[in-house]
Amino acid sequence: MNGRGVKKAVESAKTIDWEGMARMIVSDEARREFNSLRSTFQEVDNTIRTKFCLEPEPIDWDRYRKSIGSRLVDMYKEAYEKVEIPKYVDTVTPEYQPKFDALLVELKKVEQKSLKETERLEKEIASFKEEKEKLSTMTADEYFARHPDLKKKFDDEIRNDYWGY
Repeated sequence: MNGRGVKKAVESAKTIDWEGMARMIVSDEARREFNSLRSTFQEVDNTIRTKFCLEPEPIDWDRYRKSIGSRLVDMYKEAYEKVEIPKYVDTVTPEYQPKFDALLVELKKVEQKSLKETERLEKEIASFKEEKEKLSTMTADEYFARHPDLKKKFDDEIRNDYWGY
């Protein structure tokens, strides 16, 4: 992973709202999966921070010359300097970044739709709770005033002499 990619990954990890996501989880199975995802993410994040961000310590050739001898150390130093470690060229990110960005846009749309649906359902639940509390003291006329479609259905059944059998 190149330095820029590591920095981007570390910055992205800081912006994740794990607590906010945890509050939206309802079922126990989803909570277990979420916790598994979170621990796996933290392991990977820790690996990225420790393994890929550290620069190797420079070799103290003089110290080795004093203890081993300069001829052998010079031979190792020469061989070491000839080794070329290829730089990582990220060819994957440019290919998948547009797909990822498109998924993020779609995710935001789905999130907004989900929030609107959640709000609608919460209002409906509140309405049902209110109706349940009033049901024991509500008259038929009050009930039919709130549900005119049901009143029409019952009136049609009575008018057509249909009593359910």
